[in-house]
Amino acid sequence: MGDHPFNRSVLDRQLFDWLRLGDLADLPAHDGQTVEDWTAVLDLADRLSREKLAPHWRASDQVEPWLDNGIVRVEPGTRAGVQAWMEAGLHLAGVPEDEGGMALPFTVVAATMAMSMAAHIAAASFPMLSVANSRVIRSFGTDAQIKAFAEPQHEARALGTMCLSEPAVGSSLGDVSTRAIPDGADALGPRYRLRGVKMWISAGGQDIAPLTVHLVLAKAEQPDGTLVPGSRGLLLFAVPSVLPDGTQNDVTVTGLNHKMGWRGTPNCVLAFGDKGGAQGWRIGDEGQGLPIMFQMMNEARIGVGIGAAALAWRGYLASRNYAQERVQGRALDDKDAEKPVPLTRHPDVRRMLLAQKAIAEGSLAMCLYAARLVDLGNSGDAEAETLLGLLTPIVKSWPSEMGLVANHYAIQIHGGYGYTRDFEVEQIYRDNRLNPIHEGTTGIQGIDLLGRKLLFDRSGAFDLLSARIRETEARAAEEMPEAARALAEAREVLTQAITASRERSTPADALANATQVLSAAGHVVAGWLLLDLALLDAPDKPGRVAACRYFSEFELPHVRAWLSPVIAASDLTMQVEDAWL
Repeated sequence: MGDHPFNRSVLDRQLFDWLRLGDLADLPAHDGQTVEDWTAVLDLADRLSREKLAPHWRASDQVEPWLDNGIVRVEPGTRAGVQAWMEAGLHLAGVPEDEGGMALPFTVVAATMAMSMAAHIAAASFPMLSVANSRVIRSFGTDAQIKAFAEPQHEARALGTMCLSEPAVGSSLGDVSTRAIPDGADALGPRYRLRGVKMWISAGGQDIAPLTVHLVLAKAEQPDGTLVPGSRGLLLFAVPSVLPDGTQNDVTVTGLNHKMGWRGTPNCVLAFGDKGGAQGWRIGDEGQGLPIMFQMMNEARIGVGIGAAALAWRGYLASRNYAQERVQGRALDDKDAEKPVPLTRHPDVRRMLLAQKAIAEGSLAMCLYAARLVDLGNSGDAEAETLLGLLTPIVKSWPSEMGLVANHYAIQIHGGYGYTRDFEVEQIYRDNRLNPIHEGTTGIQGIDLLGRKLLFDRSGAFDLLSARIRETEARAAEEMPEAARALAEAREVLTQAITASRERSTPADALANATQVLSAAGHVVAGWLLLDLALLDAPDKPGRVAACRYFSEFELPHVRAWLSPVIAASDLTMQVEDAWL
């Protein structure tokens, strides 16, 4: 597909008119940069997404990565597209200038990610992972480690991964069993020999770059041969596929997982230490493995939200174009018409298109708003940093879950054709289905939001969010009073649910319904941002108003239903017995 499957005008509207991207040029971190500079980067990302990535998206689904004498091969067009992206330096957009990057605002970086992910999400995941990997090394590694492990990624000579899960350990990282045996020290720092197996490792093997730098969570073996139990025993290691002396490290791809979607990215089973121990160097201090890794995971979680938003957009545009061209049936108000009408004349099809439009615009707004908070937080804005911490699990999960709803409607609008491989919407759905799972499932995000951010909130994050929502409600009171009232009602119900959760006898009782709170909070945030967008006086306002009206009339009422069990202190999921299931 040569055309870029993304609405650039909507992206620009949100960036420049709504978020006032130009204001970020006043931050010291971006001194000397201009909107024209950023637009040039966006144009480059747009062009490369259309010309180098999008044409190979379908092929990467049909030609999955394969093992060739121990080397993982990637679909050739995808490989060339990723190389073109990195050769253009776009993976360095957010890297500081003194480290060879452009030091652009993360808001601009997020926009480039959205375009590349809409074009070919599997290809876009390679630089996304590598950027997050190198950022961890730059933040916590020594100068020698940065030179050995981060700089090759900056120079497009290496790609990076994060290796957390194991075959018997999903998200319960405290149970990781990969061992790290102390092996002295050298110029790169404390050296260890790693032994264990890691599972679900995206880009764990590839032929795009000659080197792969793995960031591996493992536990240091104690003198008596035991491992420290729980997450406090976790350490983080840089484990290169090729050692500094040019020899192969003891890291082997023992298998590839065959996925439902996102097939262009190899998903690997990695064995560390089959021949005596993979050499790795500790990043950061002992016992800091998980906190350090969470920096990479939080960055990746925003990236997951961006990818889900991009796929929601792609599915929406595909089904809208199909509905405008496909002629079928007669309009409800003109059943005796001589000729059939386009699908867009049917109210139920319009409903499904409005749903997709609201989800796509709301998801993109949520991700770009979070990206702007990153920029403001990096400049010392404490409120922005606090709000970002609260919103991160929502930004990851709401576009992921609701993006699938949008993609479901895209298939439905295509009818039987949508269920075939002749049309792209089935692949869009399969690609998007990963997003509610990786980088922390929706259930884990719910526990993070309610358990870490709301039950014991001493930062005032929810009060800060509520104040910003109320400000939008006040501005909308005259222009869109019904939508403002619907948002206020949903916000009040969410507040009641949070209060009820705090009053439960134990945290476990409250967390049993955490996903309900997460879903409702996501809807409230999306409703707020869609209303804020609808108030913007700029071209395409009628479409934004229609999307906001749809969401306030059709979606926000779900909030009360989701939260009723929370407010009523339902204990069903805690009390149900295994035999009843």
